[in-house]
Amino acid sequence: MNKFFTTRAFISGLLLSILVAIIDHYSIDIVHGSYMAIDHMPAGAIFIFFFLVFIINTLLKRINPKIAFSPGELLLVYIMMLVASSVTEMGFGSQILPIISAPLYYSTAENQWDKLIIPHLKKFLIVTDKKAVTYFFEGLPKGEPIPWSAWIKPLSVWLPFIFILYFVMVCISSILRKQWMEKEKLVYPLTILPREMVKEDGKGFLPCFFKNPLMWLGFSIAFIIGTINAFHNYFEAIPAVKLVHSIPIFRRTTNLIFRISFPVIGFVYFVNLDVSFSLWFFNLLFKIIRGTFNIMGISSTENVGTYGCAGEPIFSHIGMGAMVAMVLYSLWISRGHLKEVWRGATGEKVDDNKEILSYKSAFWGLVFGSLFLTGWLTISGMAWYIALLFLIFAFIIWIVLTRVVCEGGIPTLVATTIASSQIISAFGSKNLTPLTLVALGLTYVYAADLRTFPLASSSMGLKIGEEAKGNKRILFWAIMGAIVINIISTIFIELKLAYKYGGINLNSWYFIGGPQRPYKYIAEMIKLHSSPNGIGWLCRAIGFFLMGGILFMRQQFLWWPFHPIGFVIAPVWLMDQLWFSIFIVWLVKKLILRYGGAQIYEKLKYFFLGLPLGLYTCAGIWFIIDLFTGKQENVIFWI
Repeated sequence: MNKFFTTRAFISGLLLSILVAIIDHYSIDIVHGSYMAIDHMPAGAIFIFFFLVFIINTLLKRINPKIAFSPGELLLVYIMMLVASSVTEMGFGSQILPIISAPLYYSTAENQWDKLIIPHLKKFLIVTDKKAVTYFFEGLPKGEPIPWSAWIKPLSVWLPFIFILYFVMVCISSILRKQWMEKEKLVYPLTILPREMVKEDGKGFLPCFFKNPLMWLGFSIAFIIGTINAFHNYFEAIPAVKLVHSIPIFRRTTNLIFRISFPVIGFVYFVNLDVSFSLWFFNLLFKIIRGTFNIMGISSTENVGTYGCAGEPIFSHIGMGAMVAMVLYSLWISRGHLKEVWRGATGEKVDDNKEILSYKSAFWGLVFGSLFLTGWLTISGMAWYIALLFLIFAFIIWIVLTRVVCEGGIPTLVATTIASSQIISAFGSKNLTPLTLVALGLTYVYAADLRTFPLASSSMGLKIGEEAKGNKRILFWAIMGAIVINIISTIFIELKLAYKYGGINLNSWYFIGGPQRPYKYIAEMIKLHSSPNGIGWLCRAIGFFLMGGILFMRQQFLWWPFHPIGFVIAPVWLMDQLWFSIFIVWLVKKLILRYGGAQIYEKLKYFFLGLPLGLYTCAGIWFIIDLFTGKQENVIFWI
């Protein structure tokens, strides 16, 4: 792959990383439209990339082929936008400002945060200027300047922690790259679309991807349906195309959802059949178990917070146990590679030329970065051993989700639980000081809404840049540069929009619902004074041994049809939404391979790649239209 790391590609990547933030925040905060950077396959980045490759670069080729971007340069730009998208919205950017200002704004006599929360908050971590906080949520009076100084102190403490955290994630992705790509040969389905979009056949100005009629057929189906629904939002007389239906089951105690998700259908087409089968099978199995529990009155009254995403604490704890087993198994089968990493870290000569960081830099970056993170969390109020345990749990969850993304191709994904809730459940709130509990609540800034994060995006970026020639180390600086520039841009944009329009008039979840959740949860835990949850410990053990059994059977018997990643994320609410789309594409792919063979499968891949591209492009175009017309709530893409 020629000309991957060039100055103009790097600068273009930085500028477009800023554009990602602008498009996303104007879409969710001003237009209240599609979520453009919410997932592991960000709609906004794909829309910009489509515009760059299909229109701008084609025009440059027509003017003078020498000034056009090469495929390698385009992919570097995309990698930077991909990583930037993971921190601009749900991953971090939409979380931090509202959460660190919410205690002062949302504190009332009824919720008693002035007694339960605020006294235990380290003041250097939150905004303490009452007027600055009020104006942030309600908008500035006319003529008042933005109080930038009120935010400088807390952000100057938060940002070093966040940058080191994401640096550690990049170190981990570098350490895991060879094991996952070369030894285990994971598919990385979400990287196929951008790589296909830039492939050239040397004939004409367009990449061959855009010459394929099957791609345009898939593109048109998703684009037309999205456009019809957009027109329906403008003119109610135009009927909408419903892509989701549900039926009540188990005496109406739960619903079975049938949703058509074009991105999921498009990407899961490239997933191995045993993986896609396990994804929908285990979700239905957990649905049956949940429904049976509902009828029999079996439930847990434990509060595991908003982000116990399995819908039932029992399943959240089972999921945590399963994730621990999965990571331990991954470390075991990676032991040969990890020994090579250790040799490189201790100064022995090893082959790490393909890595974006030498094994020595990645290993010691992970070690010293983790020590810094532990120290910072301790200063924030956690006991040192809780800080360490929190990081272990958090990285277990991040690594498992990254593995599922890279192997399972699910663009829209969360875990069954989060680290802070697991610690509170395991120890009991009565055994944790209020300082520790409140500090755990602050982790919601970066470790609660786990639909996207840099460990997954940087891992996919390494796959996209796998064939790049030259010094791979430059890709590390491209990834970190995209993270830093996007976070700075996002904070600036968020402050400008909030003070201009009032945060409570922007995205309601990020400014009203979301910022209150950690403090409501922690306040309840402080008042509850709970003991360690025995049922939780039992369920973690059950999840651990069930996952161990699945891993053992898969390792020992070729006929074993169940893949572990299906089990580990099966109970989450997003899988309830997406199981039907996964089932459809699993069935279609199975029939194609049985009756058409590998050749037909290869030809039809363009149709399936066209589905997500068509929907993301539709979402981007209608965002621009809505921005000019002033139309709101015209959501084309969510999952």
